[in-house]
Amino acid sequence: MKKSVWALSLVVGWLASTTVVTAAETAAAKPLVHINIAGPEFAGSVLPGRPGYDYMFPSAASLDRWKAEGVQVFRLPIKWERLQPTLNAPLDEVYAKLIDTAVQRAADRKMSLLLDIHNYGFYRKQVIGSAAVPLTAYNNLLQQISKRWGNSPGLHGYDIMNEPNGAADAGWPAAAQAAINGVRVNDKVKPIYVQGRSWSSASQWAKLNGPLLLLRDPSNNIIFSAHLYVDPNASGTYTAAAPANFDPNLGVQRATPFVEWLVRNNRKGHIGEFGVPGDDPRYLESMERLLSYLKTNCVPMAYWAAGPWGSSYKLSIEPAKDGQSKTQWSVLSKHIKEGSTCK
Repeated sequence: MKKSVWALSLVVGWLASTTVVTAAETAAAKPLVHINIAGPEFAGSVLPGRPGYDYMFPSAASLDRWKAEGVQVFRLPIKWERLQPTLNAPLDEVYAKLIDTAVQRAADRKMSLLLDIHNYGFYRKQVIGSAAVPLTAYNNLLQQISKRWGNSPGLHGYDIMNEPNGAADAGWPAAAQAAINGVRVNDKVKPIYVQGRSWSSASQWAKLNGPLLLLRDPSNNIIFSAHLYVDPNASGTYTAAAPANFDPNLGVQRATPFVEWLVRNNRKGHIGEFGVPGDDPRYLESMERLLSYLKTNCVPMAYWAAGPWGSSYKLSIEPAKDGQSKTQWSVLSKHIKEGSTCK
């Protein structure tokens, strides 16, 4: 969320091999509707924070409900500073055990979670790749994450950084390579999701992220992940009502530069965040058109967001206290029930 365009400088990296879809992925269709279950990253300035108060993980009942609705994959945002309070040190056991539980609950339900480091390219307000947060420290984090959870069937993959932006933009390709290298020390199989510069904006993706094509993954399993919203400034805040001339094709228009970049470069992609308020049918129509467009191009989308904290949040798909589903869910559910998968 909160997208803006920043100046960037090109970073030369390794020449990437063409992304290869494994035999297992070819044989099995993948779900195209995921959800974000936010909460573990909340109150990021309150460290370490109190579980169940400052931040929260999905309960067993919550996962049961989404499983019953047909959800197979959910993105789970976490906070680096909570998981590893000191760079290069062991993981914090209180927070790590909560992730253990979430991963196991997903596995028990034949679901899987995408672990998202929700840090915007920073650690304790210092840029990854700076003297304060060297790339070796970021590599160390991903090594420890992949060692602890990489073998679990409840882990879908690694979203190595949420929405790098601002001062983090220039060094992001080098940082992403360090993270990829860290994952592959222990996990040679699961996908690595790489977001883009300037808040991972889908509409700005092709202009800003050419250097990401140089990323090198020995397992050839990188998935590029963009974010998009359809409010006027693309921030996802939806501070005002949709304008009278709102175009329900806006989601497709903002996704197109990213999707065409994927096709042009023979890469796999994902929309890691998209959400709309449920009180305007034009927004719902924009989501319907976007999902249909993404299905045509075999690009999954993770809706932002679910979580027991947010039934009153305007983008929330968490059912109301009386159990009534949100209007956004009618669109998402339709695509799940229609079997929105591709190979």
